[in-house]
Amino acid sequence: MQFIKPDTHIDFVGKRHIAYTITGIMIAISILSLLFHGGVEYGIDFAGGTMVQVRFAGTVSADAVKSGFTAAGLTNPMVQTIGDSAHREFLVRTDRPLKTDEQFSSELEKTLKAATGQDAEIRRIEMVGPQVGKDLREKALFAIYYSLLFIAVYVSGRFEFKWFQSAIIAAVLMGAVYGLEVLGIGMAYVVPVALVVTLVLFWYFDLRYAMGALISLIHDVIVVIGCFSLAGREWSVTTIAAILTIIGYSLNDTIIVYDRIRENLKKYRKLPFDAIINQSVNNTLSRTILTSGTTLVAVLALYFLGGSIINDFAFAMLVGIVTGTYSSIYVASPVLMAFQRIGKKR
Repeated sequence: MQFIKPDTHIDFVGKRHIAYTITGIMIAISILSLLFHGGVEYGIDFAGGTMVQVRFAGTVSADAVKSGFTAAGLTNPMVQTIGDSAHREFLVRTDRPLKTDEQFSSELEKTLKAATGQDAEIRRIEMVGPQVGKDLREKALFAIYYSLLFIAVYVSGRFEFKWFQSAIIAAVLMGAVYGLEVLGIGMAYVVPVALVVTLVLFWYFDLRYAMGALISLIHDVIVVIGCFSLAGREWSVTTIAAILTIIGYSLNDTIIVYDRIRENLKKYRKLPFDAIINQSVNNTLSRTILTSGTTLVAVLALYFLGGSIINDFAFAMLVGIVTGTYSSIYVASPVLMAFQRIGKKR
């Protein structure tokens, strides 16, 4: 289905300086928000602790719920209302891991009834120990880093046929990351350094498509993290799953545009490179709008109707679809064009 006319020539490249400003503002706001909040806020998956979802027979106040949990031994509980405005269902988090068997649930229900005057039903209890949370954080960072790395390696081989250089980069970085891990350096420090080294190696080996794809993906991840920080949302295993999905989604968009650029480079050899990029983005515009639009509708349904359990996943996907579509046009392609110009001067 093609509803954009074939002779459409929107000047995307000509607006790239406006896009640079927008991109810079989004990244700056994301970084400032992270600095202001002291980094990302981890959920119990990564920080450890106990989370309880409880539903009452009637309306109760958050203060009464908090008193009930305190009486049950859950110190400093954070109480969050979920569902409708009737204030009958709550999500309560505490940083203290507890033994959560049937006896605990039964005693907790009795304590909450005494504190609120309403029958309580424990609908969900999750407990994660601090060491398990730390291990999950490390593995999540590993997953994000290696997904970015192998995707960039694939793009450089797929579009520039430099598989040997790509394999060298992958081997060197995997060895270096493994060595730093053995030395006990945390992944929170290893991953940013490894990404910078990856970009330097892409520059050295002149892997322009990989450079554009990787910078685009890093942009998407930073913006999603920033939006989570601004919204005060917690990071969990579900959120990491959303980030990995976004990376794949954004890369798919980028590859579609890159593929058309490569085709048009062979077809229109006398056209300047910026005109090739413009034409390629216009050629793929119908597909981009259809894919992003239909995906966005599905994710909006998840966000508004999916309930609290997948709300963070849906929120990350909403931001990721928008920023992934934007970056495939206004980050990946302009970066490729910039390095094409720099490459001619080298």
